[in-house]
Amino acid sequence: MEEAVPERPAAEAPKAVEPPPAPEPTPPAPAPEPVAVKPAPEPEPEEPARMKAADLLAPNRLNVMHEEAAEPEASVGHPEIIAFANQKGGVAKTTTTLNLAVAFAESGYRVLCIDLDPQGNLTMSQGIDPDKVEKSLYDVLVNDMPISEIIVKREIDIAVASIDLAGAEIAMSTKIGRERSLEKALKEVAGDYDFVCIDTPPSLGLLTINALTAANKVIVPVQCEYLSMRGLVQLQNTLKMIQENLNPDVVIEGILPTMLDTRTVHAKEAVEILEENFGDLVFRSRIKKAIKFAEAPVKGASVLKYDSGSSAANYYRELAKEVLANGTAE
Repeated sequence: MEEAVPERPAAEAPKAVEPPPAPEPTPPAPAPEPVAVKPAPEPEPEEPARMKAADLLAPNRLNVMHEEAAEPEASVGHPEIIAFANQKGGVAKTTTTLNLAVAFAESGYRVLCIDLDPQGNLTMSQGIDPDKVEKSLYDVLVNDMPISEIIVKREIDIAVASIDLAGAEIAMSTKIGRERSLEKALKEVAGDYDFVCIDTPPSLGLLTINALTAANKVIVPVQCEYLSMRGLVQLQNTLKMIQENLNPDVVIEGILPTMLDTRTVHAKEAVEILEENFGDLVFRSRIKKAIKFAEAPVKGASVLKYDSGSSAANYYRELAKEVLANGTAE
């Protein structure tokens, strides 16, 4: 019996061996190993930081590109800015600017017209007397007045001109960044319009350069006569200068034959010469001569309002369809 008693303590001895599981808390020791793994990724973010420091120009440009790509998604309303230019007068620049703008408006687009011609013909064509205008584009270009203060609502919105514009080029001669005055002014209303149509004076001076610097596209109205077409070469040279120094994105949207008299052989030959030299740049649309174009401004209206069903009005509706089909509205 006594021998059986000592056997029990022997069984208790193995129980004493059970404490070794207590050292199992040692597995937490590997826990610091994952902690050591976490700091390892920290140097990785440092590398891109070094990349930005090493490549100061490239990363910044890429970042700007990403930001610019994101902006259009947030605000789709960057307008297409179309300048109507030809240094020769009497080629229907004003008529084309107004009536194409109204045709865009008929299609549901928000349109702003800018009268950059000191003669103020576009302003008068909407029933506004340039001589009685208190504030005009002169104040915008020379005195940095917000352009919204000179916009008048008619068939379309119009930034009005006055005779003061004739002195704008001299007044702006000492202004820094004078070629970009219109471009900067338009930023205020960029989100309010789908199209901005700019009527330019019959010259290639500072006002026209402002228009070409602000524009994305240029439409060149050309009277179907030899002397009118000769001016295209000079306009192309000016546009190339603008692209190289001020606005690399501006392009000729198209050349528009205007005041076409299909009864004359000379007019037909002039169109043929245009197509031979400029190919697809020549619009398929033709603006033929019509008395309605002279009558409408007297009533302070576009041809599309003055005589909506006339062939003259339909010329510009067809032109609007062609411009939109070319992708200007995108």
